[in-house]
Order: sequence, then C-alpha cells, then structure tokens
Amino acid sequence: MVSTELEFSSWLLEQPLADLLARSERLTVGSFGSVVTYSRKVFIPLTMLCRDVCHYCTFARAPREVRSAYLGRDEVLAIARAGVEAGCREALFTLGDRPEARYAAARDALASMGYDSTLAYLGAMARAVLDETGLLPHLNAGWMDDADYAALRPVAASMGLMLETASDRLSEKGGPHYGSPDKLPERRLEAMEAAGRAKVPFTTGLLIGIGETREERIEALLAIRESHARHDHIQEVIIQNFRAKPGTRMAGHAEPPLEEHLWTIAAARLILGPDMVLQAPPNLPPRRLGRISICSNGRPRRRAACCVSGLRLARPMRGDPRNGWNRLWPKSSAARSTRGDCRSSMAGIPVRPSRCRPNVAPA
Repeated sequence: MVSTELEFSSWLLEQPLADLLARSERLTVGSFGSVVTYSRKVFIPLTMLCRDVCHYCTFARAPREVRSAYLGRDEVLAIARAGVEAGCREALFTLGDRPEARYAAARDALASMGYDSTLAYLGAMARAVLDETGLLPHLNAGWMDDADYAALRPVAASMGLMLETASDRLSEKGGPHYGSPDKLPERRLEAMEAAGRAKVPFTTGLLIGIGETREERIEALLAIRESHARHDHIQEVIIQNFRAKPGTRMAGHAEPPLEEHLWTIAAARLILGPDMVLQAPPNLPPRRLGRISICSNGRPRRRAACCVSGLRLARPMRGDPRNGWNRLWPKSSAARSTRGDCRSSMAGIPVRPSRCRPNVAPA
C-alpha cells in the first residue's frame, strides 16, 4: 500500500466504531436516500459437487450424497417457473467450482447430456431460463477466466464471485481454505479482473470471521476498489459474516461479534465510497438483519444504516435447509427489516441501473 493508504488504514483502525458508523451513514443516506433495495430471486443449485473443500461450507456434497450430479433441464425450468409464480425476478444459479476436475461422476453426467464442462451446461441452462421464463440469470459459477466470462455474458444479467479474503495464510495448512485451489486470493483477484475486461456487472465481497484480521479486511477492500477503478464493473459488494454450521470442520469456530461486522461494513463504505451498493448478508437471522439494516433515532449501537443499501432475498425450491438464507422472505419481511425513521425497502433486479449499457462487445 502507498503511504496515503497506510495512513488511511491506520486511521480506520484507530477510530471509535460509533464515529465510523456516523461517517458511513452520512455517505450512504447522501447517495441513496432512504431506500434499501432487495431482489426477489429463486435459488437454482445446478450442482452441489465441487472440487474445493472449504472448511465452513455446507453447500458442497460428494457424489454419494446427491441424487444426481446435476439438475436436469426439466428440473431447472420447474424451479424457475415456480419462482415466477412466487413473484421472483431473478434466477440465482449457484454451483460448485469445476466438479468435473475432481469427480468422475460429474464428468460422466456431463458427457451423457452432451456437454464437456459444467460452465457449458450452465450457459445452456441460463439461456433456457431466460428464454422460457423471463427470469434474469445471476451466475455464481466460481472461478472463471476471460473466455468463460465472454461465453456466459450473453445469457446473464450479472455474475458474482466473492473475494472473501486477501490473506494467503488462510490457504495454508490448518486454514479454512486449505485444499481449495480456487480460494487463493491471487486467483480470485485474477477472476475479478477477467470479469472487468468482459464488462460483466459483477458482485463480490468479503467473508469475515474466518481468521482474518481487520488489516487484512482493509487490504481486501482496497483490492476491490482498485479493480473497480480499472474496469468500472463492480455493482455491489457483500460483507458477509461467518456462521458456524454443524457438520463442518469449523463447527466449533467462534462467530464474529456484531461489532466486528458493523466495523467492516462501515470500513467498506468509507473505502469504496458513497456510490457503491453494499449488501447485507443473506444468512443473518432476521433480528440481527434488522439491526444492521435500519436506522433508529441515530443511536450508535443500531446505526448500521451507515452503509447497507441492498438486501438479497431468496426463495429456494431446492437447497440446503441448514443455510439460514435458504428460506422464503416475503415482501413484508423486507419492509420490517428496514422499518425505522430513515429507511424504506424497494424491489430491484440483479443488474443495477448504472450497469445497464448497450450490449456492445468489449474492445
């Protein structure tokens, strides 16, 4: 980091939380006003197989634990149509990273359907959902390169990849990302740059509480800011809190306290600026979500309106019930979570208006 970044980082680390929240709140309300947007989406877990072994994950499964390696086309469309009936606007495709690189079951299933890769099958299913239901696909497809983004861009309103952390040490033996090649920070940053070159409206973010320091969170936020400055492609940043899940290697790991979450959200607003959409994480219990999403008479302990300008609401037709965000959140829940003196909720779509441009291929 250059000296000015070092000075700013030191300043962030020294300031009282209440002061950071107050500054962040002024920036957010000044840019977004009272509105907190949310996107109603249907969750489509195209495959739960993954070549990575993140120690906190409850999504990934081994082939013996799933009925089939991939959802079939009819299953994908049935989920999407149920989402349309429920009032969804977005199809959130999520899947493990390149499972065919690890599992013969994935390779065999793809071959039987006439595809040579998970990403090729994803493209076909996103196209089917877009054409036959009108839902806008958002693709969380894991690590991708320039060619992958270029191939999927015509069938997706937006795409995403969480940076999670800029700390290489979390990928060392004993760390939460050990054994997960796609979670190396350098690799994640490469993918973020590729998305920028492809002009993809992009979502990224941090996962806090997995062993990183505040300094490392600042480093990750600065990396996001620098990539966005080069390509103007990042439309929202998620600050997600770690939740300890039964049956995972990190089931006994302490969860970050609310104050750590609030500090990181405030730091993100101050680093990324007033115009970046910051998103409340989807896996918070509703009571805590309300504390992060509303502004109540300016009391410091609840001044998390400081930076949140977006929520993510998902209705799963299939998924892992142990994930706290895999539940239907009706419109009334969004309204309740933002009820207060200064916030109101409004439905949106997965691509922000500022990201909408003529469909011109990148030079």
